[in-house]
Amino acid sequence: MPLPDSGRLSPDPVPPSASVTDRLVRWLRHFWPAPVGIDGRERLRVIAGAALGVLLTALLSRWWAVDHAAGPWMVASLGASAILVFGMPSSPLAQPWPVVGGSTLSALVGGACVALVPDPAIAGALAVGLALALMVPLRCLHPPGGAMALYVVMAQGNALHLAAFPICFNAVVLVAVGMAYNALTGRHYPHPQRGRGGSAQGPASGHFSASDVDAALSHYNQLLDVSREDLEGLLQLAGRAAFQRTLGELRCADIMSKPPFAVEAGVSLKDAWALMRGQQVKALPVVDAHRQVVGIVTVADFMRLANLDLHEGLGQRLRTLVMGRGAQPSLVREIMSHPVQVVEEGLHAMDLVPLFSHGGHHHIPIVNPQQRLVGIITQTDLVRTLATALQIPEDAASARGGHSVAPA
Repeated sequence: MPLPDSGRLSPDPVPPSASVTDRLVRWLRHFWPAPVGIDGRERLRVIAGAALGVLLTALLSRWWAVDHAAGPWMVASLGASAILVFGMPSSPLAQPWPVVGGSTLSALVGGACVALVPDPAIAGALAVGLALALMVPLRCLHPPGGAMALYVVMAQGNALHLAAFPICFNAVVLVAVGMAYNALTGRHYPHPQRGRGGSAQGPASGHFSASDVDAALSHYNQLLDVSREDLEGLLQLAGRAAFQRTLGELRCADIMSKPPFAVEAGVSLKDAWALMRGQQVKALPVVDAHRQVVGIVTVADFMRLANLDLHEGLGQRLRTLVMGRGAQPSLVREIMSHPVQVVEEGLHAMDLVPLFSHGGHHHIPIVNPQQRLVGIITQTDLVRTLATALQIPEDAASARGGHSVAPA
């Protein structure tokens, strides 16, 4: 299926039947920005960091300029760089190389345009354009870099001198302060900008893989102020949140089979086997007189003790086992598995996933708060619930798998 045109990815699509007034109102809404999604603590962290970064950069730059420079010791666009470094430390535009390299490179480009183009207006426009043209392939795109290029053009000063001080000096000090401050306040800076090694071809933990993210970004073909790794992480979190929202309110009591078939430990294997075959179940919880679970007996338990080394048929071996001939066990307590994993009926259904996927369980008895058996959940029950919640048609699931699931 082809990806949608990136130009149509609008958060506020206009219906074809909308009137001219509606279209105008929707268009005007685009000028009203969405709120910044940070809490008061993060806002205070950003404000304090930006102020501290500018202050330390100003103090060190002024100290250095006393003996080494006669011109300006700070550039105004450093304030914009500070907002990026301390306010958006994960942004690709705020990383150390874009801040230092983009700023210095743009200053040098501005100096070259001053030397080659006498008209300041033309030189300024050309400097900003060429700086952008170089910053993109050199991976040092930094918006204040355009201001640096224009600053050198308007200052008409020595480009090499201005690029070294105050521009490069300011940027290096600001980055150093940003690294220390972000680390102390729990932010990664420099922030990883590339996906984790080896994940590009493997499936992701959600409904898409890392290669799907790359394909979408390639089709979107626009600059994003977020790293590819962070974007993938956000999409994964969004997928998990949606999955949790879909299944989050389902409890074990909602999906368990009830009433459960169960036997006591003293029941004969013959009777237990007859019950399993008659009810077409693969497991029977074993309970005491108070309906508390003391074990579980499954088809696998019968298979394990059916003396598979004999050369007679499987049916004959099972008949020998359940009829209690020879030295074979004759009661359920002699072959049941115990202790057995049980969960309470109020547990979220999502919490069963690791028990089935990693715990090696196939049937889990469900108990009430008094620890009495009230139901049982099988892998089939859980898979059916997931398929229903995700609206996967049964015919589609069977077509993909090619096999049907036997009743538990």
